[in-house]
Amino acid sequence: MMLRLARFAPLFLVAACASTPPAPTAPSADVVKQIAPSGKLRAAINFGNAVLAQKGPSGEAKGVSVDLATELARRLGVPLDPVYYDAAGKVAAGAKTGEWDVGFVALDPERAQDIDFTAAYVVIEGGYMVRVDSPLKAVEDFDRKGQRIVVGNKSVYDLYLTRTIKNAELVRAPTTPLAQEQFLADRERKFDGLAGIKGPMIRYANAHSAEVRVIPGRFMAIEQAMALPKGRDPAALAYLKAFVEEQKASGFVARGLERSGQSDANVAPLAAK
Repeated sequence: MMLRLARFAPLFLVAACASTPPAPTAPSADVVKQIAPSGKLRAAINFGNAVLAQKGPSGEAKGVSVDLATELARRLGVPLDPVYYDAAGKVAAGAKTGEWDVGFVALDPERAQDIDFTAAYVVIEGGYMVRVDSPLKAVEDFDRKGQRIVVGNKSVYDLYLTRTIKNAELVRAPTTPLAQEQFLADRERKFDGLAGIKGPMIRYANAHSAEVRVIPGRFMAIEQAMALPKGRDPAALAYLKAFVEEQKASGFVARGLERSGQSDANVAPLAAK
């Protein structure tokens, strides 16, 4: 679901300005036009990934992707026009229809057909949650005949598991939050586990330890990157790649994660030159 909520824009900016960014790098007029062709930066913000974006107590958008979008708009010298989504798959689909100018999505070869990526700026883990009395103990236990795993449709972990799971069945909910709701509401025990971002699942399991637990280890490392729709000038992608590397090196990304309470996510290593 894409939501254009202009009334949140001032709050969006306030949430991201709590840190002191590094000195700006001036982009050329051509780069500005390529990244923000309408004169505004339409930034895709995915509330379906709680590591990258969250809603504050007044409904304001916050999180590391919010910080990066706000700083990029400042450097480009254009207004920020956030475009809100509830699932990463919908962000990826929006690249095809021109809904956004810059996005925050995980690296994946299927998405690369329609999206150009920077290097990762954050790395998070994909893991499994099960009922506390589940016989499943390890990541390797899940790919077996008869197992049913709930996952958010077109999330990066859905795309990855679709390629790698050979025996178990994937049951797709419209979004990752709905996948968790579906799993937790499963009183008939139709589902054996939930696949998703490990950090938020650990926090939930810690608060509901009598009901669920998180399987040790991970089934994938999820590399979150900034992105442009295919077709933009290579100079625009080069600028965005340099922007991401600067924000990692300066500590801007780390501060954004810390400020939004996402200490279980890691800043990605600097890209090889």
